[in-house]
Amino acid sequence: MYLIRGIRNIELYRSKFSEISTVATIGNFDGLHLGHQQILKFMEQEAQKNNLKKLIIFTEPHAQEFFAEAAGLETSKPPRIFPWQEKVRKMKELNVEFAFFLKFNNQLRSMTPEDFLNKILLRLSIKKLIIGDDFRFGANREGDFTLLKEWGSENGIEVSNTETYEIQGERVSSTRIREALTINDFELASKLLGRPFTYSGKVVYGNQLGVQLGIPTANLWLPKNKLPISGVYIVKALLNGRELNGIANMGTRPTVGGESPVLEVHLLNFSENIYGKRLTVEFLKKVRDEKKFENLEALKKQIFKDISTAESYFV
Repeated sequence: MYLIRGIRNIELYRSKFSEISTVATIGNFDGLHLGHQQILKFMEQEAQKNNLKKLIIFTEPHAQEFFAEAAGLETSKPPRIFPWQEKVRKMKELNVEFAFFLKFNNQLRSMTPEDFLNKILLRLSIKKLIIGDDFRFGANREGDFTLLKEWGSENGIEVSNTETYEIQGERVSSTRIREALTINDFELASKLLGRPFTYSGKVVYGNQLGVQLGIPTANLWLPKNKLPISGVYIVKALLNGRELNGIANMGTRPTVGGESPVLEVHLLNFSENIYGKRLTVEFLKKVRDEKKFENLEALKKQIFKDISTAESYFV
């Protein structure tokens, strides 16, 4: 998949792929859930029918994240289902040929709908544009489907929107998935995502506290973006095609004065060196919230209880 990083790289994209025409869609695509996948199915049909390539235009950060940060309200940022790097990996898995990383900043926020259409979309060799039923764009979200349709007719671009995709009588949305994850309803989140909720990353060196306590962990650094879960969880981990059981803590490790969030995974009955390898962690059940213990001995005692809980779960 070819990734276009920002408006300034559109011309580089045009020069490299001048003969390519695309069917495109626009959105944030947090989670790439079943609603998003429905749009991608329509795109695939159009791509095959008209010899087009698929292009996803996605914004980063989420608009609500941008406004919260601009107002100095970090704690009010909405949680992410996953960071943008994971989003790109999922796009590759779904056979998307092109993606456009469109940075949401003051320039984009203040851009009129007409400028967005003519200075960005018109330069991307789009032949067909498919959007979600709730898509709005431009300053103050003034752009809508009617404006897109009119603009498309003037420029030879077919514009269509998709119907709401529902499960259990409710719209599938990133917000609904975040809410399910916040209350630890992993079954509902999986139904809406069309796959289990996971987090993946490379195993990195930590402060070696787990080794000192006799409880080695695989550490995965977490993004600055707030995730919708935190605490101790029973998990399954995928390592080079192998499925392993474990217990994991997602948080800042307050007992040892941690500040940056980390995902620490203790794999049951496992002792191999896996530094630098990619680990995909699936969350099955929450055990407890993260807490600050009086000392390391109290922490160690609780971790062994958590391990025992996980072992019982997998029996």
